[in-house]
Amino acid sequence: MISNSVFPRHSKADLAIASHGDGCFIVDKIGKRYLDASGGAAVSCLGHSDDTVRKAIIEQTEKLAFAHTSFFTSEPAEVLADLLVANAPEDISRVYFVSSGSEAVEAALKLAKQYYVEIGQPERHRIISRRQSYHGNTLGALAAGGNVWRRSFFETLLAETSLIAPCYAYRNQQDGESEYDYGQRVANELETEILAIGAENVMAFLAEPVVGATAGALAPVPGYFTRIRQICDKYGVLLILDEVMCGMGRTGSFFACEQEHNTPDIVTIAKGLGAGYQPIGATLCTDVIYDAIASGSGFFQHGHTYLGHPVACAASLAVMHRILDDDLCTRVRQQGELLNDRLHERLGQHPFVGDIRGRGLFRGIELVEDRSAKTPFARDRNIAGVIKKQALELGLICYPMQGTIDGKQGDHVLIAPPFIISDTEIDQLVDIVSTAIDLSIAGST
Repeated sequence: MISNSVFPRHSKADLAIASHGDGCFIVDKIGKRYLDASGGAAVSCLGHSDDTVRKAIIEQTEKLAFAHTSFFTSEPAEVLADLLVANAPEDISRVYFVSSGSEAVEAALKLAKQYYVEIGQPERHRIISRRQSYHGNTLGALAAGGNVWRRSFFETLLAETSLIAPCYAYRNQQDGESEYDYGQRVANELETEILAIGAENVMAFLAEPVVGATAGALAPVPGYFTRIRQICDKYGVLLILDEVMCGMGRTGSFFACEQEHNTPDIVTIAKGLGAGYQPIGATLCTDVIYDAIASGSGFFQHGHTYLGHPVACAASLAVMHRILDDDLCTRVRQQGELLNDRLHERLGQHPFVGDIRGRGLFRGIELVEDRSAKTPFARDRNIAGVIKKQALELGLICYPMQGTIDGKQGDHVLIAPPFIISDTEIDQLVDIVSTAIDLSIAGST
């Protein structure tokens, strides 16, 4: 029975009621099974019925459900922080727990600002990020992103942010230009923007190592982030990497930025951090940033009631041990290659598929009306929306989005299944998503 009291995401949506989880599947109240090919939103990395995590939640609840962090720390938070730091990029040494990805980005922005205040550079306040990025739905995180559709209602409330080009080789690499040269060219837009604003005013550059929801598993070309790091260092600008969606093993390494051989000043994580079993996120930073505050005012001017929640941290600790102890990053790489192979076998020459991209179990399919010209479908055909609906009818949860190219034009499907997905389930995933694409395009003409 659907309640008349819940305020839903979409008032015109007719949603099934989820009853229970079974591995990579969600089962609704009437018994229909849905293969979760997107982990919800790249969240459910361990599927929906992991007994180890369930047990950790129960055991922690029986000991202590909540203790406010203005009075206490807790053992799960302390142990989890040590584990994250032990596996983090070089120089990342402090962890600030929150309850979501948006909160993690908000905390990162406030931390960056306070850092500059503490070291005597309060004029630094401007953020630079990239078009076709998404960093969260709270006002600060929304302002710092380049998701046109999500920003549109709230533009007058948002802080000023500069947006430079994404690293989007499929669309923007020029004829005769190598991948490396293309990456250097778009990375250099950061230096141009810093100089235009005035380096003394720029606080941070914020980017997803692999862009998720807005652009569909868009990975950088080699050398891009190396150049970004050089520019940030040259002008004293903090590099904040948003790994809320692409981190915690999703791309085949524990932190996505490991594959760029790059260390950020601040990195945000969530989604896979709790695997959907509890709401949790975190903002991690270097000792340089932490020490500026610790030796200055001593107080980070930020906080939420549920940060460092003991049950959330206990659940996350169990998730992290599953990922690390069971070497699921290796499995992600292996299953990711299988998924990539199957997608290319089925859709690589499809007349309406322009690009198949991504890393690990984080893959995107960009749809086009004309493959040779890379022409997108007309927006009013809502190809992404039709695919989502069609896939659900066929028993598949995937993450299609419109606005891939510029916030208005373009459609893609994001695929981010649980790390435990089997070979047979990958075949099922590819069969259904392919069928959904064919039926949706045929039915939208």
